[in-house]
Amino acid sequence: MQLRSHPLRAALSAEMHIRRLPRFAAPCRLVQFVTLLDGAAASLAYAHIETLVATAQQVVPFSTKYGVAMLGGISLVWERHTEFATYTLLRPGAFDTPFDPGLFEPVLSAVLENMPGEIVRATQIALVASNDAAPITADLDRWFEPEATIVCDVASDTARIVSDFKLHEDGFGRLLVQDRGLARDEPAQLMMRLQELGNYRNMALLGLPLAQQLTPAVTELEARLAELTHAVSERRSEDDQLLDELTFLSAELARIVAQTRYRMSATRAYAQICSDRLASLHVSAVRGYQTLVDFTERRLVPAVRTCDSFSARLEDLSQRAAWTSELLRTRIDIALAKQNRDLLASMDRRTSLQLRLQQTVEGLSVAAISYYLVGLVRYLFDAVPGLNHEIAMAVAVPVVLASVALVLWRLRRHVAD
Repeated sequence: MQLRSHPLRAALSAEMHIRRLPRFAAPCRLVQFVTLLDGAAASLAYAHIETLVATAQQVVPFSTKYGVAMLGGISLVWERHTEFATYTLLRPGAFDTPFDPGLFEPVLSAVLENMPGEIVRATQIALVASNDAAPITADLDRWFEPEATIVCDVASDTARIVSDFKLHEDGFGRLLVQDRGLARDEPAQLMMRLQELGNYRNMALLGLPLAQQLTPAVTELEARLAELTHAVSERRSEDDQLLDELTFLSAELARIVAQTRYRMSATRAYAQICSDRLASLHVSAVRGYQTLVDFTERRLVPAVRTCDSFSARLEDLSQRAAWTSELLRTRIDIALAKQNRDLLASMDRRTSLQLRLQQTVEGLSVAAISYYLVGLVRYLFDAVPGLNHEIAMAVAVPVVLASVALVLWRLRRHVAD
């Protein structure tokens, strides 16, 4: 049986199965890097991973989005996202030190060499079985900052996580996960959710420094717009000067909007993903410690609201600038209409004056034309013998005047019609 498939059917099916971690169980160590790809780094990301796994055993063939390879007993999972890429190194087996990046050498150095982009997050993760966690949990202050330690149960109490979510001297964050009943794919799924929560949280926070940096400029634009709006209402300045200043302000505002729109939209999207991942972890509290929910919401929610407020200010400022510009243009249009009205009235007055002058000239024209016609009539009378010329001319003058006046009146009436 032949199926007529949509051109994207295979790609859509593959999209649902990528971005998975290989199955593993406690004890296990992981290291993950998140690199921000912008500009030239975006085009170099796939070339870098191709070079890295050229001689490795590819468990999942590498594409432009995802791939898994074995490098000397260490699994490398590479994922390409819209604006960042993740490199995850996974080493199963027992370990003495939970947070020692040297356990991943020389693969770790090979991954970091010529890695495109800038690292925005690096994390060491130790997964231990519950009965093997006592030596580590007994000395948590050695691995985590005591005042910032976060302990909570996740995955419906089948795992417990410990972290302080701080950068340590080795440049990594640390996450300890105690397996308290995870089975089959659950360890990999839990690790993926935890890392996605942290990765998207950091990506969401990228919008906060930008909003804080540009807030003073937006405040200045708001104050200047208020002054211009007041000037428009008070008519204290020339309209063309006000329009120039409003145009400049609108251009500056458009520049800030173009500079921040993508980052603010991405912040909202990443924050929503964080909320979804946090809900899927089913976090429950451990007495005496703050939970992952407390830590995430304490800073992420205010940061996202700051970015939302910044975007709302830009939107409101853009609308107000458009209203003020429209108001000023309406006032200018009204002024131009008044000028045109006055100009037309002046033209009407000039036309009326010209008409009067023309009528005066027409009166003189009647006399002039009659004078010449009377002269022609006199030549005719001279040719008639026995005619009394004085009487004939006396009769002809009023007849000629009346005839010329009648002809000019009919002609003017015809033109007027």
